[in-house]
Amino acid sequence: MNVVIWIVQGVLAVLFLGAGGTKLTQPDEKLVDRMTWIKTWPKGTSILVGTAEVVGALGLILPAATKIAPVLTPIAASGLVVVMIGAVVTHTRAKEWGSVGFTVVLGALALFVAITRFGAYAL
Repeated sequence: MNVVIWIVQGVLAVLFLGAGGTKLTQPDEKLVDRMTWIKTWPKGTSILVGTAEVVGALGLILPAATKIAPVLTPIAASGLVVVMIGAVVTHTRAKEWGSVGFTVVLGALALFVAITRFGAYAL
């Protein structure tokens, strides 16, 4: 089971690092074609969301891998669950149904990591 959790952590880390990195490195004008929610949120919100995603991605791997404050791994996963809840609400309001499904899956995987790493498979 520990291997499965590590695989899920790795997949989530890659996805959130990519998504967050894109939000941090691209101007809102370039992102608006793929992320229509940017039009309705205050300027700079994408930077906040991108930062949360990158920090969460790093938190999924680094504390557990280095054994330095490994409790931060399930905390990072919990933070990503909160980000995904906000994303589901945002995509639902924008009627972006395809994004809602993918976001729910990412949130569920992050919740799986949080529960298992706080519980029986804590590091």
